[in-house]
Amino acid sequence: MKKGKTFLSIIFLCFLTNTHIYLFAQHSEPTEIRAVKFNGKIKFDGFLNDSIWKQIPHISNFTQRDLNFGEPVTERTEVAVIYNNNTLYLGVWCYQKDASKIVAKNMNTDFDYETDDNFRIMISPFDDNRNGYLFVTNPNGARADIQIYSGEDGNEDWNAVWDVRTSRTQEGWFAEIEIPFNTLQFKKGKVLDWAINFERDIVSKNEQALWQGWSRDYSIFAVVNAGKLTGITDISYAKKFEFKPYGLVGWQYNSEEGNNYPLKFGADLNINLSPTLKLNLTTFTDFAQVEADRIPVNLTRFNLYYPEKRQFFLEGYDLYSFRLGYRNNVFYSRTIGISDGEEVPIIAGARLFGKIGKNNIGFLNIQEGKVNDIPTTNNTVLRYKRDLGAQSYIGGIFTNVINSEHSNQVFGLDAKYQTSDFFKDKNLVIEGKIAASTEDFSLNENALSYRFYIDYPNDLIDNYMGFSSMDEDFNPELGFVRRRNYNSYVWFLRISPRWFDSWGVKRMLFKPWGFVYYQTKNTGEFESFSNETRPLGAVFKSGESFEVNFIQNYDRLDEDFEISDEISIPVGKYWMYNYEFKFDTYQSRRVWASIAYLFGGFYGGNIKTFESELGVNINKHLNMSGSYTWNQVDLPDGSLKTNEVAAYLNYAFTTRLNFSLFGQYNNLDEIMIYNLRLHWIPKIGSDFYFVYNIGYDEPVKRIEYLKPATTSAVAKLIYRITF
Repeated sequence: MKKGKTFLSIIFLCFLTNTHIYLFAQHSEPTEIRAVKFNGKIKFDGFLNDSIWKQIPHISNFTQRDLNFGEPVTERTEVAVIYNNNTLYLGVWCYQKDASKIVAKNMNTDFDYETDDNFRIMISPFDDNRNGYLFVTNPNGARADIQIYSGEDGNEDWNAVWDVRTSRTQEGWFAEIEIPFNTLQFKKGKVLDWAINFERDIVSKNEQALWQGWSRDYSIFAVVNAGKLTGITDISYAKKFEFKPYGLVGWQYNSEEGNNYPLKFGADLNINLSPTLKLNLTTFTDFAQVEADRIPVNLTRFNLYYPEKRQFFLEGYDLYSFRLGYRNNVFYSRTIGISDGEEVPIIAGARLFGKIGKNNIGFLNIQEGKVNDIPTTNNTVLRYKRDLGAQSYIGGIFTNVINSEHSNQVFGLDAKYQTSDFFKDKNLVIEGKIAASTEDFSLNENALSYRFYIDYPNDLIDNYMGFSSMDEDFNPELGFVRRRNYNSYVWFLRISPRWFDSWGVKRMLFKPWGFVYYQTKNTGEFESFSNETRPLGAVFKSGESFEVNFIQNYDRLDEDFEISDEISIPVGKYWMYNYEFKFDTYQSRRVWASIAYLFGGFYGGNIKTFESELGVNINKHLNMSGSYTWNQVDLPDGSLKTNEVAAYLNYAFTTRLNFSLFGQYNNLDEIMIYNLRLHWIPKIGSDFYFVYNIGYDEPVKRIEYLKPATTSAVAKLIYRITF
């Protein structure tokens, strides 16, 4: 009891000693930046020499989040905004007293911006304190973009139509950014005031500075803490239609089926029905340009989750989501167009998404072609959310899969209360969901799932508590489910005080507990348990970090679990205790590394796991990284060694021409795959891809490298036309 009181006292002390610095305003004057309209032309080159950039007012009041909270940015930073009828332009001045310390390792699209000096622009034209867009560039003019949801999450795979030019001098680096109004969805009006914020990261100093809302409890995603962009008047979509036809020619070889020579054509038509509502139409959709999935070694009894990467499904992705916890989701778009890893033809489809006032709408209808014994199938999703208050909502979802043999439906309701004003300036989220599945519109007795949680996600204390349940017959055919027939209870507590500053520590990392408890629903029996305790961890001002973790697991197996063709774990009840050590170097360095070592129990035996990752930056054109994972499993019925290797090479000729190579090897699944991809952007919004894949599916000792099991080469051109 004494230890418990001591621990609670420590938490309370942390709260008192760290909270007071956040209770003051996170805004500085000016909180508005005015866009100036111009009718002429500018030289879009990144040098910012046009007279208009010198004539209009600049904002420069940036404040540090890290390393020195509340202090002015150490390097002069300025922003100005201009626009014409079609386009928004931003000028960015990132001065640096010692320009030789500028870090810019990347040139490719969707670059790893957190490892470079970068400048971020958050724009939210929705007037809803929730959703927005993030545009990021670095001194090389590389581009990355993210669609922001709920002020806290983002879709990094979304790609927008925008451009940037940069220049570098002895005074620093400078950027000229062009964002067509067609790229944005915005509330209609003669005079527009949008939420906007800016962030500059100087990685050589491990420094982050924001224009507004620099609290450590939030990121730049927090629309509610942004400043205002004013002065935009009398604009609308100049072009309401975006037509993107594609043509594809290729060669495919399979050792069992021989050669095939695909020739395909299709198109997408995007229609801006209003400034906030978009309709996507597609026919004969093909996803040949999508990068290959990494297939890791899986020593669990659950299916792996692979993220969506297909562009057609990415914009507005969160509008369709209905998460039930632990990756479980009523809608998982990868169930469409893919079956058992093979492509299913999409005959035609439509998506309608966006906002009408406070109403958020996501509608999708896709018709799939016939594959083997599966008849042509129609897939429908309807998602609705109604904004409530400053950041909350209430909503529902309906999904339907139907063909000539059967149909499956899911009905769901949810509500979320979210605030950034709890205890004056802290985040609090409370959310509840309930869903039921039916077969041919007939409800089963055991086909219900629900979830409720309370989250306090803040810098010093991050506390999450939740409960969820899923019946054994709950079956969302358009969703993703890892397990059924359970009640689960979860509680994660993380504490990150800013101690030992004089010793070079940025923040401590403690996790008193982080557990998930599963109970078999129809029997009430204890099924599984997982808990991670972190007694010690830290992130240093230099960028390095380490963790020491103690992990406890329990699993009840009701049937034998095969982890390989030779080894099976018998039915039983298993307690497992593991110890883990992690160390990461700063990834902004030219050479960085990450290692982790875990050892302990594994289903009546023992396991040792070593994970490592290494990255090397040769220059701004060439970056390489690789990872290696090794497992040694010793069980009463035998031993198993697994090796998993993944290697990445990226060569960016320019910011619009990029070559990448991805290779992976997994001896447990006996696969070796190589994916080569050339991506050229002839103009922003249009893409040319050349993709070459090689696959082996035999044990490496027997592989004949000149005789792969599968080979394919595909050239694909997607061309954007607006009118």
